[in-house]
Amino acid sequence: MSDKDSHDVLLVEDDPGDAGLVRIAMRRSRHATRLHHVKDGVEAMAFLRRGAGHAQAPRPDLVLLDLNLPGCSGHEVLEEIRADSLLRCIPVVILSTSGAERDIKKAYTLGASGYVSKPMDVDAFTRAIHSIEDFWFGTARLPG
Repeated sequence: MSDKDSHDVLLVEDDPGDAGLVRIAMRRSRHATRLHHVKDGVEAMAFLRRGAGHAQAPRPDLVLLDLNLPGCSGHEVLEEIRADSLLRCIPVVILSTSGAERDIKKAYTLGASGYVSKPMDVDAFTRAIHSIEDFWFGTARLPG
């Protein structure tokens, strides 16, 4: 499989358990993905801008972004991504425990590409991750 047949995904998630579930789900996926994990918004922006410690970071095909992060919130990270002309076309899917209407509305207002509430059941969580991958890597066309 060539690099063009695989996708880079940046996971911005501070909860090690949720990060582990995403990692396991992606290993079981029919899509070839390389998962890159950062634990907060500051590190996410450093990764995306190839800053300190991330000079060789690939440009992700998709960002999975938690809202409840230490330091700056996922909403703030999303706002910063959408304000950057070099990053704004990267799809950003919110993956959050929050199902609050205000969080969902704010995420879409700030330019989220999608919003998925994290299921509490492991099997449902895996299906949610696979649905995201199927849409973004099987159905949707991504920018080059």
